[in-house]
Amino acid sequence: MTRFAAIVSIAAVALLAGCATGPGQMGDSAAAPSRPMADTTPANQGEARARAHVELGLAYIEIARYDVALDEAKTALSDSPGYGPAYHLMGLIYMLLDERTQAQDNFERALRAAPGDPDFSNSYGWFLCQQGRESEGLAYFNRAARNPYYRYPTRPYTNAGLCLLRLKNDSAAEAQFASAVEADPTNGRAMYELAGIAYRRGDYELARTRLIRLHQALEPTAASAWLGLRTERRLGHRDAEASYAAQLRSRFADSPEYQLMLQGKYE
Repeated sequence: MTRFAAIVSIAAVALLAGCATGPGQMGDSAAAPSRPMADTTPANQGEARARAHVELGLAYIEIARYDVALDEAKTALSDSPGYGPAYHLMGLIYMLLDERTQAQDNFERALRAAPGDPDFSNSYGWFLCQQGRESEGLAYFNRAARNPYYRYPTRPYTNAGLCLLRLKNDSAAEAQFASAVEADPTNGRAMYELAGIAYRRGDYELARTRLIRLHQALEPTAASAWLGLRTERRLGHRDAEASYAAQLRSRFADSPEYQLMLQGKYE
């Protein structure tokens, strides 16, 4: 399994007005939900061409060719002025480049173009969380997760959990990660975070159970193997601890987690 990553949607967004909520809550939507633009039929040939360029731009993001991805977004807007997914693509690119003002401007343009689009809400929510505006971000995740047309509610649930972890609210985060796993039982990031929360509160048996489920569904990562090692160490299961140590040594020798093990820094 690849290294766990935040699940920011790569498809479409929407700016919905609403009051920010407290760190343990998520606000209600102020606009009617709609289907993601990525799931709808293009309205005309220009929009069809724009969609193709956006999809190509998203592919370039995956290989970190942000310059080419930006060119594709601009071409999409030439083919279909005001096309929301093109602005969303530009928002993602600028967010990855840490160009905050331009990222926000393009996310908001996308959101104005398609209020109610859950992909847009999810992406903008993640941007807000990264800017220290967690409560605002949580409201956007809530809108995305509640959208009945959204095929990927596991994304905003996971991102909401990560946002809540930034606020040191493990209890609320746990509920979001549980919803993410319910929506997608193979969501490795959410499963890993659930195990981590159990570990931090000293429930090592539950952490162990959650890690077993994770590793039954997906291959271990350096992070999950390291958490497994520390969990088994806490429980006094020396054979299981040694098994995780062997995995770190044989598969993740270049990882920071392996170096921590060598240094005996278990906490």
